[in-house]
Amino acid sequence: MHNTSSPNRYDEPNAIARATNTLIRWLAEAGISLAGAQVLRVRGRTTGVERKVVINLMTVDGVDYLVSPRGNTQWARNARAAGAVTLGPRWRSRTAALSEIADDDKPPLLKQYLDRWFWEVKTHVGGLTPESSPQQLRDAAPSIPVFALTG
Repeated sequence: MHNTSSPNRYDEPNAIARATNTLIRWLAEAGISLAGAQVLRVRGRTTGVERKVVINLMTVDGVDYLVSPRGNTQWARNARAAGAVTLGPRWRSRTAALSEIADDDKPPLLKQYLDRWFWEVKTHVGGLTPESSPQQLRDAAPSIPVFALTG
């Protein structure tokens, strides 16, 4: 298992993953969602330039969540700094404030995320699987940013 406890963990995508993500993001920007994929736009924390990435939006009990399975990614750092993100294609987008979920509250959300999207994120979710124990999920929580959309 990878070191899942470091809050600085970042599983950088390789060239194939970047190309695939670009294609999926392009489709999401056109309004075509594959397995719940959506485009997320957020201002860069140092440049102010809008950055785009494809994410899986997870809804639990009526609350929308963003999970960064690759760890402390650029989009997660930018979202944390901005306090808000924009989701969806430009012609049908919504901007939402967000709040970061405390590590102690992440395990049930991580479990649901893994149950739904493990097939997609299995190589970059800190060694977790849908069968990971509650303790393994707790141990990994600091390395996987999770945000609730609040507005």
